[in-house]
Amino acid sequence: MNQKLFTRNFTFLIFRQISSLIGNFSLKFALSMYILEQTGSASVFAGLLALSMLPTVFLSPFGGILADRANRRNIMVALDLLSGLSVLIASFAVPSDYDIIVIGALLLILSALAAFESPTVQACIPQMLSGDNVIKGNAIVNQVASIASLLTPFLGSIFYTRFGIRPVFYAAVICFFVTAFLECFIRLNYKKPLKKAGITAILKEDFSMSMRFLRYEQPGILKLLLLAASVSLFVAGTAVVGFPYLVRTVLELSANHYGVAESAMGIASVLGSILVVLFAQKLQSRHLILVLVSFGICLIPCGIVFMLPLHTFTRYLILLLMFCACQLGCSLFSTYAISLI
Repeated sequence: MNQKLFTRNFTFLIFRQISSLIGNFSLKFALSMYILEQTGSASVFAGLLALSMLPTVFLSPFGGILADRANRRNIMVALDLLSGLSVLIASFAVPSDYDIIVIGALLLILSALAAFESPTVQACIPQMLSGDNVIKGNAIVNQVASIASLLTPFLGSIFYTRFGIRPVFYAAVICFFVTAFLECFIRLNYKKPLKKAGITAILKEDFSMSMRFLRYEQPGILKLLLLAASVSLFVAGTAVVGFPYLVRTVLELSANHYGVAESAMGIASVLGSILVVLFAQKLQSRHLILVLVSFGICLIPCGIVFMLPLHTFTRYLILLLMFCACQLGCSLFSTYAISLI
């Protein structure tokens, strides 16, 4: 008997994803525009984003351990409440003379909380679903993220240019609190560990078990993890930092142009995850190499446009087309790779 995909738990998980991602994406879009407008520096912009990624990189393994040892529903509720409170506190200090420092601190805090939230949410999917529904569930979660990235930049650009940065903070706070409320309706089975151990012993045992599993039992998963990390690092460097800098600073276009571009890339991301759903039975791991090759090919026209005497808007359209192609490939790659893992 086939299990129903949209169970009660999975439906509430999707609703919490919608609320959480709208808050996250709207806030990050507004902050990126605000930093570029205040500093005009790609180095400061890239430096803040790189700094904000460090907690996620170093704390994610601990987030996975916590997700295995504690009640996942309670973890998500606590993390979203903390995110909402952090954004609310930061909203009182922006704009000010110390706004860049406050934004940097906020990004660090949100990144640290995301390091615990992401593994928890991902671990909920195989607990809620089984069989082919795990792949479909991961694809749907990715589609939700893509749709959120499609809508929020366009709406955020209008909202930000019309009302400024502070109302975006307040909207994000509401989204985080609504997310925590929706998570209260999720019901997951949880059994307390039979034996109690110290934190040091737990960390040592779980890390050694994970390394043994990846090195000796499933080395293919380790290679896929390293490959997925490399793709994420590449995309983060080019799409998250390079593209907004090219649009706003190099081409000197408005926040609305960047918002439209982000929405277009959101459409490409949705298409990528839809392809995974449609071809779930036919996709194989060897097909991922074609996706990686396409990334490099798409970047060639992005460099050529600045060597030719083209109109600014023509350069913008070519950049947008190439980055959308990269976003489609990244969505396909990440959705399928996570499902394989």
